[in-house]
Amino acid sequence: MPMPMVATDRRRLLRQAASAAMATQLPRWAWCQQRLRHNPFGLGVASGEPLAEGVVLWTRLLPENLADAGAPWAGPLTVRWEIADDAQFRRIVQRGTATALPELAHSVHVEVRGLQPARWYHYRFMLDNVASATGRTRTAPAPDTLEQRLRLVYASCQRWENGFYAAWRHACADQPDLVLFLGDYIYENPTPKDQSGLARVHGLHLPRRLADYRERYALYKSDPDLQAAHACAPWVVTWDDHEVQNDYAGSHGLGDAAEWLLLRTAAWQAFYEHMPLRAAALEPSAFQGLQIYRRLAWGRLARLHVLDTRQYRDLQACRVPGSRSAGAVRPATCPELAAPQRSFLGRQQEDWLQAGLEQDAHMQSTRWSVLAQQTLLSPRHYPSGQQSADSWDGYPAARERLLSRLAERPPRNTVVLGGDIHQNYVCNVMAPPNDGAARILASEFCGTSISSRAGTTQDKADAIRRSNPHVLLARSEERGYGLCDITPTQWTTQLRAIRDPLDAGSDAYTLARFVVQDGHPGPQPA
Repeated sequence: MPMPMVATDRRRLLRQAASAAMATQLPRWAWCQQRLRHNPFGLGVASGEPLAEGVVLWTRLLPENLADAGAPWAGPLTVRWEIADDAQFRRIVQRGTATALPELAHSVHVEVRGLQPARWYHYRFMLDNVASATGRTRTAPAPDTLEQRLRLVYASCQRWENGFYAAWRHACADQPDLVLFLGDYIYENPTPKDQSGLARVHGLHLPRRLADYRERYALYKSDPDLQAAHACAPWVVTWDDHEVQNDYAGSHGLGDAAEWLLLRTAAWQAFYEHMPLRAAALEPSAFQGLQIYRRLAWGRLARLHVLDTRQYRDLQACRVPGSRSAGAVRPATCPELAAPQRSFLGRQQEDWLQAGLEQDAHMQSTRWSVLAQQTLLSPRHYPSGQQSADSWDGYPAARERLLSRLAERPPRNTVVLGGDIHQNYVCNVMAPPNDGAARILASEFCGTSISSRAGTTQDKADAIRRSNPHVLLARSEERGYGLCDITPTQWTTQLRAIRDPLDAGSDAYTLARFVVQDGHPGPQPA
């Protein structure tokens, strides 16, 4: 099984990946005559990164012998694709070919252009005589259009063993226009030795190389409910820590430094291979990093500022060398925590975010400015006096910079979406203490996990809510996702919960509903 590619291969791979992503038109008569004996589309299909004129279409080809799935089992393969107005493909809009490279695990990222704005389409892939499942995707509205509705699902944290993916079945049934995934798509952990209370198990070990991460994504993507969710709407994805290693921070991870950087490179490559991302996400050094922070507009209704809180952050304050978790710290005994130069986003991304929010504030044409990021932005003051070192609480100066700038030039409406903590939080995002007024700047919805366990109790969540007046809701017991209905005048969030994550056929219910009115920051129970 291969390690990450050496530097001499990276420029060639970058050129190949960009070329493979181009939507090459195929004449209607050009069909391959070979016949396959297996279904190479066992990981399903996906789409993402919707623009007004196009989307990214994704799949990954698997070999007949699944033991070869982590290795380059064949040379470059030519895949056909079609996109149509109807699910029966009687009205084909475009068709073409794409190259699946062994260096990228035979993944395919087709960047389709020339589509109509605000339109639903159907798509599929074909290799030889086998066709993939049919996916459904849509384009964003035209930039100058004030769309009347956007239905958005946000979700995160789907550890395989902790629960089935019934949440994805219900999210798909809610018929979203867009799915926003906020990190921890996979978990690098092996199955725990104590398997009591688990929904399912796997035999994969802690990843040590690229093939191991590929195998992990293949396991997760084999789930039929997750495949259906990818096929029902376009996705916008970002990552957190478990796509690489628990609580890693920028260039800091466990083990030998050189081996750790190779491991991180492998994990980042596997993430690209399995997500509907554009080739532009590949930085010029190719897999020395991915350009994950970016902006996507839904006409004038909403603009998503998608953040990366892992790749550029400083090491967690007062972290014990060699520890597998960042843990918690006490401000009184950890002066490093308040150091003004420490950053959660990295200074370049901080400036990029500030420029985007200032543009939203200046133009006032975007109704809803959305910060799509990994965790809870609002502070949590624990009765114990401790603070989380791995969240925004562990980077108070960075949070204050963000909130101060937001207070100086606020967009028309700001909504913060997050995940990571495996709990549902609804908060008023307050101006920082230096603002001089206790005013609400934004609304925050931090979602629970698809399946991952909470790691805390409801009693502790209740204690946090009582100690933090800006926290309107804190729930630790439910698994599920958030469902947002966004209009020019109102943002409505439903916290959707699964009755039993250990039951693959579990039903779902609405735990709570909150509304934010245009021009009036702060969620209100509905």
